[in-house]
Amino acid sequence: MPRISNAAAAYKVAEATGQVKAGSELEKIGAELFGTGDFSGRGLVSGTSDGSWKLNGYAKSLGFINWEDSQLSENKDKFLSLNTLKKINIKKSYPIKKIHLINSKDLNKEDIECLLNESDKYIEFNKQNIKKSKVLEGRMIFNLFFEDSTRTRTSFEVAAKRLGADLINVALKDSSINKGETLLDTITTINSMNPDVLIVRHPEEGVSKKISKIVNACVINAGDGSNEHPTQALLDALTIKKKFGKFKNLKIAICGDVMHSRVARSNIEILTKLGSKINLIGPNKLIPTDIDNLNVKIFNNMKEGLSNCDVVMMLRIQKERIVGKILPNEKEYFRLFGLNYKKLSYANKKAFVMHPGPMNRGVEIDSKLSDDITRSLIQEQVSMGVAIRMACLEILINNKDMYGN
Repeated sequence: MPRISNAAAAYKVAEATGQVKAGSELEKIGAELFGTGDFSGRGLVSGTSDGSWKLNGYAKSLGFINWEDSQLSENKDKFLSLNTLKKINIKKSYPIKKIHLINSKDLNKEDIECLLNESDKYIEFNKQNIKKSKVLEGRMIFNLFFEDSTRTRTSFEVAAKRLGADLINVALKDSSINKGETLLDTITTINSMNPDVLIVRHPEEGVSKKISKIVNACVINAGDGSNEHPTQALLDALTIKKKFGKFKNLKIAICGDVMHSRVARSNIEILTKLGSKINLIGPNKLIPTDIDNLNVKIFNNMKEGLSNCDVVMMLRIQKERIVGKILPNEKEYFRLFGLNYKKLSYANKKAFVMHPGPMNRGVEIDSKLSDDITRSLIQEQVSMGVAIRMACLEILINNKDMYGN
């Protein structure tokens, strides 16, 4: 049972944010706490001249010893509805109202800025020696990864655990899909366990969206084929924000296998909405043909494409998705499109390098350059990934509690 002090504070926040509806259980709880309505003169809490609250005599007669006490004595049965105070969580009304995070294209500028701003507190939190919160205590989160992952999977795992949630990892090799079970049956089974969030990575485009329509949990797309990877783009944006303090008129080059990159598609959506200008650089065969409406410029030459750029974002060659096509010769590819110090000199003098990982060193990027902390933001991206995913988990669960499915 929660402490009366916590309950009073939580109720006032719920009331201020419009969560207390007429005739609701919360309204009855407020009446019992503050002695209104049917409980006039019998409230547990009285206001003080300085705007705080104190435990009143009636509460003490019920067995509450002091303000912080959470136990009832022999009169416990007279106040059973206090158990429902466990349902009061301090909620916040965020500009973003979504309960799923599926596609970057579904986010407007205000949504994106909200997620980035809410991540700030977790950047500082993650620098503490003790990195444990109770924000999502008692919540259940599933990592459902049907493709290989290191950074994204572990980043979500760290984010969930630092928020106090229980996290279950499910990998393809461990699931009954290997025994012939359909994805639908797997998801239906997990949904029956009443999870709060499903984090899904799958090689098929659109799977996360389909899942979001049949489950009760929040769904986060952790990558669906070559389609989208919204939290990667958000962490990239957060990294850029921390380094430059702005997005408007920044010139960002996205280089390499744009055709098969879900990271590129999500970054184009998010960074252009924030006011940045995007150059896409790569061989013609690795540049998609359906991006004419995305307000980007296309280059097949690194010198021209990198001119005056503030950020150079390199992409991995997606060998697993280049089916039935001739893979680029790696040495020739690096000569033409791999990033080294010489090619970086074509960009602004203070330009920084990014890469979503995993990297193919010596193919997309020079190994020494990737490790140069004076020019490379690659490790910073990993740190920002935990912060942005903590914010996403907190906000989506908050929104689901407030607005439902």
